[in-house]
Amino acid sequence: MASIEVLASRYSSFDKMYCHDLRKQSFADWPFREECNCTPEKMAKAGFVHCPSENEPDVVCCFFCLIELEGWEPEDVPWSEHAKRSPNCGFLTMKKDFTNLTVAEYLGMEKDRLKIYLRKISHKKMASMREAIDYTLETLKSHLDS
Repeated sequence: MASIEVLASRYSSFDKMYCHDLRKQSFADWPFREECNCTPEKMAKAGFVHCPSENEPDVVCCFFCLIELEGWEPEDVPWSEHAKRSPNCGFLTMKKDFTNLTVAEYLGMEKDRLKIYLRKISHKKMASMREAIDYTLETLKSHLDS
């Protein structure tokens, strides 16, 4: 699992990922190619950015709703998998192409994306703090018991 700082840095750079070409470029090392449903082109069209790790080479994250998916199979359809797991994603429900959005529509979407980003980072930080508290309590308990 990546550190909170790494995730925060990654997610904060997603403001540029409204651009299909930038999302597609992130799939340079993507394991699935031409004879698959989950090609880089289709993954990018579904809003995904490739975020591999050493142990998980096929992890993708939606730049908008931040859902992370892994364990892709050649027959998986990116748009369908995304919609199944995050049906209210603002990117998926966008009614027109990004390049045709008005400034007001873009700013509204970006406000929603940033709320999701802040919520996700806050939840991860709180989980990390809970783990640290639990560890400290266990350590204190073992010292007091000995």
